[in-house]
Amino acid sequence: MATIPNFVLNNGVKIPALGLGTYRLKKCDVDKAVRSAVASGYRLIDSAIGYNNEEPIGKTIKELIDDTSLSLKREDFFITSKLPPGDQGHDCCLKAFSCSLKRWNLDYLDLFLIHWPGSQKLKPSDPKHAENRKGSWKALEELYSEGKVKSIGISNYTHRHITELLSYCTIVPQVLQFELHPLLYQKDVIDICKQNNIQIQAYSSVGQGKLVNGEINIPILKEIADKHEVTTAQVLLRWGYQHDAIVIPKSITPERISLNANIFHFKLTEQDMESLDSLSETQNRRFCWDPTNIY
Repeated sequence: MATIPNFVLNNGVKIPALGLGTYRLKKCDVDKAVRSAVASGYRLIDSAIGYNNEEPIGKTIKELIDDTSLSLKREDFFITSKLPPGDQGHDCCLKAFSCSLKRWNLDYLDLFLIHWPGSQKLKPSDPKHAENRKGSWKALEELYSEGKVKSIGISNYTHRHITELLSYCTIVPQVLQFELHPLLYQKDVIDICKQNNIQIQAYSSVGQGKLVNGEINIPILKEIADKHEVTTAQVLLRWGYQHDAIVIPKSITPERISLNANIFHFKLTEQDMESLDSLSETQNRRFCWDPTNIY
């Protein structure tokens, strides 16, 4: 079982540096994946209202806590969920969070994020997006103050969206989750987060598999992996970690889940990091959604 280090958020809360991503994790695969992850040392489980798997994940976590042979407590876990774009706005956000908490069957969440800077069914240029973002954030601040969520944050926000939020927030976000890998090295986003002590969290670290399954050929990545005697996936996850990012790879395969957690025994050299950083200069590419046109 891997020993996973923690980062410390700007409110003093500890968060594991690696967790299990559950995007597109089917309900029938939840139990196996979560149990394999916990057995491998994972304690952070990342989900979202839009993933439609909160309830089964919550059920497995409860069973793990109730299993006295494991000696696990609720506070050993770090549970994340997210507000979908269809529930943006103050009142809708509060209602969505309440329903999420019931599905988890928990007294509190460890982290709740605004999943997307836009609102569903609005044109990208609609000023209502900004109004709804502000309303949602004010709702998150209320939930945080009431202790219903231990930390709050944002996801898929660009530098512009972050700047806007910082102009009115009472509580600075604890976390920003966004797509981050060597082909999308968003340094401007990383820099504004570091300047404001916002913890970054990377998703799609392996490009939805395309960076490691041969679909996209990156010779330098293979060279670095061979040099350190690790997999290309481990290199990509380690690259994120060395940029001070929490990484949340998704897998349902026990062996891969275990390998993904085994990234803390080696270190990429400065040259390795620079070589990987430079890839985005010629191959800048998103594998997920593009929030840059949201007003």
